[in-house]
Amino acid sequence: MTTRDVSLDIDLAGVPTVPFWRPDSVAILSDRDALLRFNRYWRILSRKALAKFLIAKKFQVDEYSSNDEDSMWRVHEDYMREFHEFLDSNHDDAILGWYRTHDTPHWNLLRLKRDLAWAIVRNCRFCEYRCGVNRVEGQKGVCRVDAKAKIASIFVHIGEEPELVPSYTIFFSGCNFRCVYCQNWDISQRITGVHISPIEVAVRIDEHWNGNEIRNVNWVGGDPTPNIHFIFDVLMNLSANVPQIWNSNFYNSMEALQLLDGIIDLWLPDFKYGNNECALRLSGVPKYFDVITRNFRFVNKHGDEILIRHLVLPNHIECCTKPILRWIKENLDLSRIRVNVMAQYRPEYRASKYKDISRRITSDEFSEAISFARELGIPLTQ
Repeated sequence: MTTRDVSLDIDLAGVPTVPFWRPDSVAILSDRDALLRFNRYWRILSRKALAKFLIAKKFQVDEYSSNDEDSMWRVHEDYMREFHEFLDSNHDDAILGWYRTHDTPHWNLLRLKRDLAWAIVRNCRFCEYRCGVNRVEGQKGVCRVDAKAKIASIFVHIGEEPELVPSYTIFFSGCNFRCVYCQNWDISQRITGVHISPIEVAVRIDEHWNGNEIRNVNWVGGDPTPNIHFIFDVLMNLSANVPQIWNSNFYNSMEALQLLDGIIDLWLPDFKYGNNECALRLSGVPKYFDVITRNFRFVNKHGDEILIRHLVLPNHIECCTKPILRWIKENLDLSRIRVNVMAQYRPEYRASKYKDISRRITSDEFSEAISFARELGIPLTQ
């Protein structure tokens, strides 16, 4: 197994841990493989690099009309090219120096992304259902969410992967999937929770970060995709240099990915199915594998760091688990990736009505999945 030849010039002494409940959150700080694969993430935590959204907030763009979506996209395309060139051609210390010596311009890349998100929500195509409804006027698409984000819960989570905990998680209600086995069905399939203003959410994040209580902000659900406009409103008010995590089913549209590009520091996508048929039957999602693999290629091409989750389903080793792991091996740059092959499946929600997934996975099924991943040289986490 190979990893990038990168510097480990990081100081993790002050990185929050959960030593009693999660000793692995401490042990991960000595895991060289984890530090190398997610090097930029750890450099943000060691105060040696900037979260991308902060860079975007200082990155000046040309003045534009927020009423002309097409012209905004043209400006976005031009400046994203410059943004990536800026990141690729400057070391973290140079970017830190630039950040400290520049004021925040009114016309900046983060604002542009925020305004584009609000344009999209009026003709919604954040995900590949591309419903086209005007959610600002209260219309709802497949996700059943209008423009007013509903937060089901917001708290410091210690149940995520050891790289992430303690993680400040914002759980949105609503989802564009209809997974028959959803373990969060009470918030994904029903619209619950309350609206919290973006300013208040930003204040809470700042307080937890300044109190050295969290490692990241974890946007999750349900699914966070319908709430991209709200998330950008939060980021416009956020000052903490805290990594941003995109914890999603990853059925994002290309427009959504282009907006999130240059904002997300660590992608945390699900990779549920190894084919379109299982996805359509169990989650009601058309063209799943085509969309998901396109999206993985998009975030991988810029060298982004990705922690992939795959939940092993009973009786789906051959049709889903092995094709997924094989695709990851053959198509992605493994030097910036870790994969969590998960054994947590339980037959929740409506799973009892589907014979193939009406039981937990066996130890043999999980062992087969792990063994196959290791044979391929897939870098694993837990």
